[in-house]
Amino acid sequence: MAVIVVIVLAVAPGDSDESTTPAPSTSITPKASQEQSQESQGERADLVRFKLDDRSEAGITNIWLVWTIKNGSSEKSDYSWEWEAVDAGGTRLANGSQLETDVQPGQTAQGEYPTTLKGVKGMELNITSFDRTASY
Repeated sequence: MAVIVVIVLAVAPGDSDESTTPAPSTSITPKASQEQSQESQGERADLVRFKLDDRSEAGITNIWLVWTIKNGSSEKSDYSWEWEAVDAGGTRLANGSQLETDVQPGQTAQGEYPTTLKGVKGMELNITSFDRTASY
């Protein structure tokens, strides 16, 4: 007599995204992977823009992070995320945390923050964690 045992593992979805992924881009990619499509349906899709903005002039370096959050949920929300800036050689040159609070359902919030980066050429901006929580 042969006995077949099947083990099923279930993983409950969490409230935060702990994967390292590139920041959202302003350009549209015609071929999106299945993983990106599933991700865009979650809370992470609320971060619609996150990029480096080079405001340098007259030889003075002035690089900022800029972002746009659009609350796609049905409740007032707080957002927190961690990021890293990595050069073309894979070296992390900067990292930090950002926070956007009290964003109403359907509301768009924009923010900006200065960095210590010396340039943006060849730089990749990654989100290392992202979390949306109900705001009270």
